[in-house]
Amino acid sequence: MISIIVALIVALIVIVVVVNAIQQHRAKQEAEKRAQAAKQKAIVDETEELILTMGNLPPNPPIIEILNRRSLNAAKRMFQILPMPTTKNRLNDLESRLKASEELSLNTPTREEKFILPDNEQHLVAILQTIKKLRIILKSEQAKGTLDAQTFMQEDLRFDSMQLQITIESLIKRANLAYDKGMIGSSRQYFEKALTTLNNHAHKSEYTQLKETEIHDKLDEITTMLKSTNAEDREKKAKSEEDDLDMLFQPKKKW
Repeated sequence: MISIIVALIVALIVIVVVVNAIQQHRAKQEAEKRAQAAKQKAIVDETEELILTMGNLPPNPPIIEILNRRSLNAAKRMFQILPMPTTKNRLNDLESRLKASEELSLNTPTREEKFILPDNEQHLVAILQTIKKLRIILKSEQAKGTLDAQTFMQEDLRFDSMQLQITIESLIKRANLAYDKGMIGSSRQYFEKALTTLNNHAHKSEYTQLKETEIHDKLDEITTMLKSTNAEDREKKAKSEEDDLDMLFQPKKKW
């Protein structure tokens, strides 16, 4: 009888341990699923935010299409992990949006829109951050095979040109402000930094050639001004020394 009781107790303990292990395994699986679903949701939310900030850039239907496809793919993975009604509704909405963006991209002729930089510094920084995020996403989508190499190169080059323009125009703006304030040394440093950035840029264009010429002209102007200023300073110093010598050797007055 005692042996039976001991065996039952052992069996009960084993059952409790097994059930507990199964529950822990299931809880771990659910936690992993929730983490994976949260990761996909973060991709959808990030992409939606980028689509909104795209309003600060020239119209670009192909990029909107790429972003919508990214959101849809993330939502599909999220639905596979956690098939919830709210996710299904989001999935249907994203499918409709992707279809609309595909039609817009197909029917909109490709043309280069002039990129006008805002005067507000914070607004400019926000645009620069958006461009950097978009370039990272393009590279990621191309690595995953959801974006062909030609489209990637075309769009990345466009964003690279915009990023360069923001950098150069900001440096020129700061250089001109320093020049107007009489801070000639600082102005020259900004112009030289802009020129170095242009020289190190791999892709040459009409814009880069135009800006290189403009910056060279400004640097020549600054060099001429500094030479003139130095000559004036030397002349003033020589005149001052001459006056001091005249004072020293002039006839002394008798009191």
